[in-house]
Amino acid sequence: MTAPARQAPDASAAPDAPDGPDGPGRAPGTRLRHELRAVHALVHRDLLRLSVQRVHTALMLLQPVLYLFVLGGGLAALIPNSSLGVGYQAYLFPGMLIMTVQAPAIIVGIRLITDRQSGYLRELLMAPVRRSTLLLGTCAGGTLVSTVQGAVLLGLGGAVGLPYDPLLLVLLLAALILASFTITALSLLLAVSLDRPEIFQMLLGLVMMPLLFLSGGFFPLANLPGWAHTLSVVNPLAYGVDLLRRCIALRVPHQAAGVGVEWFGRRPPLLLEGSLLLAGGVAALLWAAHRFGRPE
Repeated sequence: MTAPARQAPDASAAPDAPDGPDGPGRAPGTRLRHELRAVHALVHRDLLRLSVQRVHTALMLLQPVLYLFVLGGGLAALIPNSSLGVGYQAYLFPGMLIMTVQAPAIIVGIRLITDRQSGYLRELLMAPVRRSTLLLGTCAGGTLVSTVQGAVLLGLGGAVGLPYDPLLLVLLLAALILASFTITALSLLLAVSLDRPEIFQMLLGLVMMPLLFLSGGFFPLANLPGWAHTLSVVNPLAYGVDLLRRCIALRVPHQAAGVGVEWFGRRPPLLLEGSLLLAGGVAALLWAAHRFGRPE
């Protein structure tokens, strides 16, 4: 009795999961979908946290609002418009927008350190995605939350004399996104370089308030001493504040404030300021991803 002939495999049948350059059994398109899904999940998590922690969000918005209407309203009667080009509250408004997006952006770095200490980050790293993707999703979520909070304060622009011009609002929102991204990326870079949240918060206490004062958000940079004016040239917050002011000046010329960042006595072009802000955020995020990608 002869054994039955073995059936030859069908040459037209394709394998269920072809090997790809991203790993065995996973095609490049499938890998990309996994990475994007991870980014979406992290952004969605931050939006859920924003919707749940309403009291926390309101308290973070309270400080810039008090600065704008209490401090700004009090000093407006003492500082003549001629010295700033606009009323003091209108001058203070871009600085308060940067202060608003700064707080949630910094919290992203603090949360990354606490997640590492609690063990949640280790569980997150078990996901079948790149570490850099997890950091990108964290940065995207922090940027979006910061921009949303800045947009809330942006709605108060009419109270300081800004018109609700659609193009002006779009320009200001774009500048807020740039500033939020850069501050969030810098916060993550600092967080991946430190192990303890206490050290992170101590450094922020020493650095962030001087950076705000050197940003031109409270008073003109031209009034600073020479050494402080030099420091403001490398201050990313100064470029964020100046970008917002120049966006306002494009649509509302009579609200043009005093001179902001200067290089050798000349103001850099508006697009160059925005490009530098973006490049600084990208460089900080890439360096943070490089450090975060190393196994612990």
